[in-house]
Amino acid sequence: MRRWDRLVEGYIEEYRARGINPATVAHTAATLDRWGRWLKQRRPRVSIERIGAELITRYIASCSTFRAKATVYGNLSMMRGFGDYLVRQGLWSVSPLRWMKGPKLTPYSRLPKRIDREHMQALWREAGSRRGECSAHLWVTVLALLYGTGLRRGELERLDLESFDRAQGLLRIDGRKTGSERCVPLPPVALQCLEAYLPLRHNMLERKETIGERALLVSRRGQRLNAQTISNTIHRIARGAGVPIHSLHQFRHTCASDLLEAGVHIAEVQRVLGHRGIATTVRYVHIADPQRREAMRMHPLNDWLAWQEKAA
Repeated sequence: MRRWDRLVEGYIEEYRARGINPATVAHTAATLDRWGRWLKQRRPRVSIERIGAELITRYIASCSTFRAKATVYGNLSMMRGFGDYLVRQGLWSVSPLRWMKGPKLTPYSRLPKRIDREHMQALWREAGSRRGECSAHLWVTVLALLYGTGLRRGELERLDLESFDRAQGLLRIDGRKTGSERCVPLPPVALQCLEAYLPLRHNMLERKETIGERALLVSRRGQRLNAQTISNTIHRIARGAGVPIHSLHQFRHTCASDLLEAGVHIAEVQRVLGHRGIATTVRYVHIADPQRREAMRMHPLNDWLAWQEKAA
């Protein structure tokens, strides 16, 4: 079904032209390629025009076993978009996917588990006890940024030196995920961690002769710290601390939950985290920088400064 491949390419080009996030475009292409491979294996072969609800239902059932509801729902949504494209191309008079509903999702059941204060402090201690001064400061800084600013793992990986505005105490976060850049004031403790780490980073890069590296967070080889290394090391730290961490997204969820409990307005939390999934977010009144600075000053992470000084 070479024609299928050409149609997928045409749809993906149209999708890309709409300014969709590159990672979402790639994921959609992979999902449609899997569907195409499954169709090519059917005997007798079925033309695109004759693909109906029964065949689509069989495919969805075949790739839904042991899959999370959200995964099945997402796959169906991508297939539905391609079905609409086939209608526009005149290959289908109507898309059978239009009336197919995905599994019912309960939003609150999908929230990652929050990390409590005692577990967070245990992670902090374990990271600070890592061998080598630079390594210890690096991973304490990573924890401070994950929890202190609610950064996504990919956003943390892509931070450059230029992302850190030392004079203003701001972190400039790229908009690859959301389509818009945002600036987040650093909580005082996260700022102190970063300030302590940077001279050690510079010395290490000099030793590795990679002083030109622009990444803010670097590995022991003097290269950008990649997302997989971040995940693996945080999970290793968690195991050493006896803390159950299932996903780095727990830090983001904990950051949001703790800010809200500290009395920060939900609109300010959404701006700090870069949320844009809720339609009303774009209608919120523009929040002035002093208010966002006040929000980060109220971050529970700042309470740890006194705790760290007592422990020292």
